[in-house]
Amino acid sequence: MPSQPDLLAAAHEQLPDAVELRRELHRHPELGLDVPRTQERVLDALEPLGLPTRLGTRTTSIVADLDGARPGPTLVLRADMDALPLDEDTGVSFPSEVPGAMHACGHDAHTAMLVGAARLLHARRDALAGRVRFMFQPGEEGPGGAQVMLDEGLLDGLDEVTGAFAIHVTPAVPAGMLAWRPGAVLASADQFRVIVRGRGGHGSSPHEALDPIPIACQIVLALQTAITREISVFDPAVLTVGRIRGGTINNVIPEVAQIDGTLRAVSPRTRAHIAELVPRVASNVAAAHRATAEVTIDLGYGVTANDPAFSAWLDTTVPAAFGEAVPTVVMPDPAMGSEDFSFVLDRVPGAMVFLGVRPEGTHRGEVASLHSNRFELHEPALATGIALHAAVALARLAPS
Repeated sequence: MPSQPDLLAAAHEQLPDAVELRRELHRHPELGLDVPRTQERVLDALEPLGLPTRLGTRTTSIVADLDGARPGPTLVLRADMDALPLDEDTGVSFPSEVPGAMHACGHDAHTAMLVGAARLLHARRDALAGRVRFMFQPGEEGPGGAQVMLDEGLLDGLDEVTGAFAIHVTPAVPAGMLAWRPGAVLASADQFRVIVRGRGGHGSSPHEALDPIPIACQIVLALQTAITREISVFDPAVLTVGRIRGGTINNVIPEVAQIDGTLRAVSPRTRAHIAELVPRVASNVAAAHRATAEVTIDLGYGVTANDPAFSAWLDTTVPAAFGEAVPTVVMPDPAMGSEDFSFVLDRVPGAMVFLGVRPEGTHRGEVASLHSNRFELHEPALATGIALHAAVALARLAPS
């Protein structure tokens, strides 16, 4: 494998183009599964490499293959391309030009880094024994674009897949530092809704009605108590109620109150436990007041879990590639956000690594988080991400 100075130096040569691409995507964010402008721009950037590409039909995805000089297994490298539905308030010189859309989760940087890595690896394809499959994915922020790509044949036609790898930027870590851990790195994320049905009436006579609002309030408190009493602190879950709706005016007792929330866990066992807990608690609290509670749980992304063997391989591969030039840290705990890269890691051993992009001169307590309308990143750190993608591919597909 090329030495650390070679890869990092080559990645820094790619940095101006990566920054330019990142800023162009940042100015023109697109949402969900349909990101045609982003797809076109990525195809333009890849076109000089002459890679065979396949486009999605249900989503504007791109699969591009780079074959090495010798046959061998396939490594999947992934970047997501979609933005978030919020208005930007960063003050950067290249803000979003699309009202109600912003790259607030770094997907513009993910895409730019993977394009840069494709160029780096194309120049070194003689050192590859196998195939690199570049996965450019829309729809991470909700629609589950990774699952759509799997359904459309992301892994089809491959005799052996040696791994799948992705990088996610984070302002929680200093710029240029890498962080990962074996096992769960991100939580599952499911949604729930509780419809409490009572009996409407006049606000002056609650005894003649069946008020669903105080029942809904008791359900919220009971759910939080059940989480703390039933779920082990060593295998945690987070239940958040984000919205309660009911009523139309101050002197009318409504017929219905609605509770909407999210459920997060870092193991399949606890995920299943809280999916059973919510309807049980809600229905029994409602029944105690002679009301009913209808509970719906929509399963979202599963736990994103790094394969222990792949993670251990990274523990030796990354320091061997970069030495002290790229600091690393072991995450003490999973993050409670979620990722649809989990669908890929359910099928293929691999890992997601976090790349620090905290702006210089700031500390963690003051920097805007991911999904904030003020989120910014330290663009020179993209060179580390480009080099990391390349280092993982060159090491994983090194001739035996």
